[in-house]
Amino acid sequence: MYEKSVLKYYENGKYGLIDFLGKQITKPIYDEIDSLSYKEGELLIKQNDKYGVINIKGKIIVNIEYNQISVDGYYTDENQYKYAGYIVLNKTQEGYRYGYINNKGKVILETQYNELSRIDDIEDNDNVYLIGAKNGQYGVIKNKKDLIPNEYQSIRYDSTNHVLVVEKSKKYGISNLEGKLIVPVEYDQIDITGIYLYAQNNQGITVYNNNGTEANIDTSIAILNTSNDKYRIRINSQNGTKYGVIGSDGKQIIKENYNYIEYLFDDYFIVSSDNGKLGIIDNKENTKVEIKYDSIQKIYGTSVTQFIENLSNTIKLYDKDMKNICEMVNATVETKGDYIRIYNETETRYFNKDGKELKNTDIYSNNKLFSKIQDNKWGFVDKEGNIIVNYKYDKVTEFNEYGFAAIKKDGKWGAINEQGQEVVEPIYELKEELEPDFIGKYYQVKYGFGEFYYTDAK
Repeated sequence: MYEKSVLKYYENGKYGLIDFLGKQITKPIYDEIDSLSYKEGELLIKQNDKYGVINIKGKIIVNIEYNQISVDGYYTDENQYKYAGYIVLNKTQEGYRYGYINNKGKVILETQYNELSRIDDIEDNDNVYLIGAKNGQYGVIKNKKDLIPNEYQSIRYDSTNHVLVVEKSKKYGISNLEGKLIVPVEYDQIDITGIYLYAQNNQGITVYNNNGTEANIDTSIAILNTSNDKYRIRINSQNGTKYGVIGSDGKQIIKENYNYIEYLFDDYFIVSSDNGKLGIIDNKENTKVEIKYDSIQKIYGTSVTQFIENLSNTIKLYDKDMKNICEMVNATVETKGDYIRIYNETETRYFNKDGKELKNTDIYSNNKLFSKIQDNKWGFVDKEGNIIVNYKYDKVTEFNEYGFAAIKKDGKWGAINEQGQEVVEPIYELKEELEPDFIGKYYQVKYGFGEFYYTDAK
């Protein structure tokens, strides 16, 4: 499901790779060839009951000598899983033993650990931090170097403060990412809320900064960082939990009058009132969007915010200036490339990342035909607006990369080609698909983990 540029072939009981022109990439020498979850351009191979990894050019990345191989899960927005490595496993007489191989195929750790996992919240493409267990004792390894010895009953990473909570003999402490203990292992419990570490023992609660120094703050106060250095969320649980906003200098910006506050972007905040509804205020506490919505979410990678009213099943879109740009009932919102698409059974609209409305001719500029609605019926026009397919359908899609669009009539779906000819009349009842995708008479069916196939089954 991750590889769309190569094919595997079967010959004399073995598998190999070919390209789409039929050129051989590898000889048929493998017992199995499968996709490797998350690693685009790489494949899991099996030979003589052992596994390895090759790329789509047939080059071996991980030698074929392991009983199991999995991707460590490291991900960044910029590179996706490019810098993820491999957790490898071998079965021994003593049980399973894990090791680690980096994204370049270099063995970092031999298979000698009872448990092994990467701390994938640490965004560092050049260094790998791993929590490994030997004989039930946990430690931390940076690349090949032991940062924390294997002498703890548990270790967990806090991504907000970039520290490690360690446990030994039911006592807790804090280590930094250099392996130095900054809070001694002598507390019965350590809770981390925002930027402060709350360590508790029989003498009470001591609050620490994330560098291990004691903080001069009331234990009922928690401070959360935001993605904007200008603002921090302040939570006061002294007389019922209330939220406010302070600046980096600690001065109050928004009073603690809200049941919930979340930083949105620029100078805007999502807030919740006593009725549980959500709205938007600015850093002067001016209401920018009325506090009446059930859900508010910034659309990832854009400056557009999505608002949902459950009672009316309405989705509203607001631009970066908190101006309402779209309202639609029973709608679906998608982000594709550089634009946002919002649609339902009868309407489709497009916006760029700042909320400016676009036409379908802007989005699908390479297409020959474009959908258009008139008198509640859909048809297709060319770039000049000439009617090529009459307005007779209840719903249509734009043409896909294969040159086909879906057409709906009387509750059934069919397909049309770029010449405006029906390649299959509307005969498919596809209740699960709001907008199906066609290649000729075949429609796409999706199933688990993003896999799909095409069929003409009615």
